[in-house]
Amino acid sequence: MIVLGRIVAPFGIQGWVKVHPFGDDPLSWRKMPIWWLSADDSATEASGWQAHKLRGCRAHGKGLVVAFDGIEDRNGAEALTGQYVAAPREALPAPDKDEYYWADLVGLNVENPKGESLGTVASLVETGAHAVMEIVAGEGENRQERLIPFVGAYVKDVDIAGRRIVVEWELDW
Repeated sequence: MIVLGRIVAPFGIQGWVKVHPFGDDPLSWRKMPIWWLSADDSATEASGWQAHKLRGCRAHGKGLVVAFDGIEDRNGAEALTGQYVAAPREALPAPDKDEYYWADLVGLNVENPKGESLGTVASLVETGAHAVMEIVAGEGENRQERLIPFVGAYVKDVDIAGRRIVVEWELDW
């Protein structure tokens, strides 16, 4: 399952909800007739997610407002608040060149052009201007965290098959 966003609040009184997307082009999700919801974004199998048939979807500010079959009022919408939205990989369109699903980046090794390992991608955070990778290296007292913008000025190569990302970044930054 690929986590796409999160339901952040009810919208109106007819069962609609506001969705905060975790990536670009959320309107393309309208092509998915079934959306999967779960309170646990770490569930990787479809069995950890509940399928909901999409009734309506439209842009609203930087996010979406969405309605599902069977959710007809504000109380039903409130019950969905905080749920994550996901889809199985096969339900999603293939990303374009130089585009990636965040789920594909988590766990990749990050290194600089010298080959020095900076750690692995623990998560990505959308800041409004751009996404930022949270890179973690070491454990316990030796644990180091770095925040590296996921933009072309720093990200030089992404090799999903090779499980690595090359960034213009130094160990002591």
